[in-house]
Amino acid sequence: MSSANPNPNPNQGPGAAAPAETEAPAPSKRAWLGLAVLSAGLGMIVLDGTIVGVALPDIILDLKLNITDAQWVNSLYAMLLAALLLSTGRLSDRWGRKRLFLVGIVIFVGGSLYAALSADAGHLIMARAVQAVGAALIMPSTLSSVNAMFRGKYRAAAFGVWGAVISGAAAVGPLAGGALTQWGSWEWIFLVNIPLGAIVFVAALFTVVESKGGKTRPGADVDGALLSGIGFAALVFAVIEGPEIGWWKPTAELHIFGMTWPTTAPISLVPIAIAVAIVALTLFVVWERHRAKVRRSALLDLELFRLPTFSWGNTTAAMVAVGEFAILFVLPLYLINALGLDVMGAGLILAAMAIGAFVSGAMARHLAARFGSPGTVLIGLALELLGTIALAFTVTATTPGWLLAIPLVVYGLGLGLASAQLTGTVLRDVPVEVSGQGSATQSTVRQIGSALGTAFAGTALSVALAFTLPAALSSAGLTGKEADSLAEMTRQSAGSTITQLREQGAHSAFGPDTARAVEALSQGFSDGARLAMLVASAFLLLGFVGAIRLRISSNRAVPTLPMPDVLVEDVQLDGALPAVDIAGVPSAGAAATAAGAEAAGSPVADPRPDGGAGTRSGG
Repeated sequence: MSSANPNPNPNQGPGAAAPAETEAPAPSKRAWLGLAVLSAGLGMIVLDGTIVGVALPDIILDLKLNITDAQWVNSLYAMLLAALLLSTGRLSDRWGRKRLFLVGIVIFVGGSLYAALSADAGHLIMARAVQAVGAALIMPSTLSSVNAMFRGKYRAAAFGVWGAVISGAAAVGPLAGGALTQWGSWEWIFLVNIPLGAIVFVAALFTVVESKGGKTRPGADVDGALLSGIGFAALVFAVIEGPEIGWWKPTAELHIFGMTWPTTAPISLVPIAIAVAIVALTLFVVWERHRAKVRRSALLDLELFRLPTFSWGNTTAAMVAVGEFAILFVLPLYLINALGLDVMGAGLILAAMAIGAFVSGAMARHLAARFGSPGTVLIGLALELLGTIALAFTVTATTPGWLLAIPLVVYGLGLGLASAQLTGTVLRDVPVEVSGQGSATQSTVRQIGSALGTAFAGTALSVALAFTLPAALSSAGLTGKEADSLAEMTRQSAGSTITQLREQGAHSAFGPDTARAVEALSQGFSDGARLAMLVASAFLLLGFVGAIRLRISSNRAVPTLPMPDVLVEDVQLDGALPAVDIAGVPSAGAAATAAGAEAAGSPVADPRPDGGAGTRSGG
């Protein structure tokens, strides 16, 4: 049944009703199998973004990592993925999505093997970088390939599967990491990717259809890619390294690329990195504007940020990612080191988030039908904020695990609601001609938020522990140089010193005082974790404000944006599917928008030239 769109997109214009969804040809069996294979590849790389957290305490102990190294192990993967997504999305359109997907699988599996064989922090961090390169080739290729293989109502269903895999894999990551580490070793969180990657690679050869995208403007924006990568890398470096080497004056030597930044230097490297980040990101914006002005291909279409829903939606998505990954960094360290749980126990508690996310994911459609997608996002952010604050004030050295699971379920409920509706909401007003870039931009923003979440949480935890650990030891009657040294060792090891002392018992260097020291350190670490989670809450509060602005913006008129000229058709290379005219079919972002709208029962504009911009209500 046709209905009027309550928020019509002027870029799509008025038009007749769309052809019935039944006109879309049913996908072949090969297409559905291809969707399963692409989803498996996507799930593998998303899982690796969250699986490391619960295994991190074991990795710290085995490889003698400090808290800075631990942050880099988590942050570098997300940071490089964010820096490369826009560029690799363009490469997949030009060189072939299936081809880039297969290359990405090979690189990702190679990086996983490298990580499993790493014997120190440097090699593990480099291995995570290799994994990120592979992941950056896989992610945009899956989205674009799914968009090319499915039409009409089947596209909405396919993107529903794609979105469910992302949220599900991210939520299951901590539990999977706990199981693999508990029953094997931390190396298995990486080794498991080798057989999975091999299966996905072989299956993709026979099920995934090769396709290429449309070329709208000439040239490769290499300079833009370099500037954005340098800018964000410098920012993450500053946030992570600041507590260790000093925010202004050097407090410790920094060894990097075979060079040493001494403590005698007049200034720390951190403010220099911040200055580099500001200059590089400013130049990136200027350069992207220049590329658009001279009609050359650009990584980022800044005109999209004239759309209020796009701007506020991306702000909200970034804050959600910061909060989520801040929690996923801090909680495993607290659960294993302060509470003394094993990795499986920690994984089970963290699985409470997954339970909440899965439940709310199923509810999101019904809530969106009543409150709209922006309203559902707002409800989700409110629940995330409530859950995080409740969790922060529940954290102590003696809190039972089941009690921690309650606020985590609340947080998971909010995460599921917000994540399920954000993609469609962010992209709802993006014109179909540039929706692919809109989708890539959103993915990039989320990954930047993920990297910054780990960086900010680690920094907040490190700074907090510098105060809470000495205070806790002093309250327990442990003072002097030995106590100060113990507090610093615990801070540097991200709490793993507590686990070591707990295992040594009275045989430790502290003898009969060991139990008292463990109790005091556990309480001090809990206090530090509480402060770090309150920092995560602050970012979620910003996300909540962004969600309010998003809801307000969704009811306003949409600015008209200039559209690029389409120069080349989207073609299927192996002839398994009919050729797709990129000017006539929504790209990945538009398809995701449609999928989200249909799932919510909202009217969806048909962007096809023959269908005009008529609307249909989902069923």
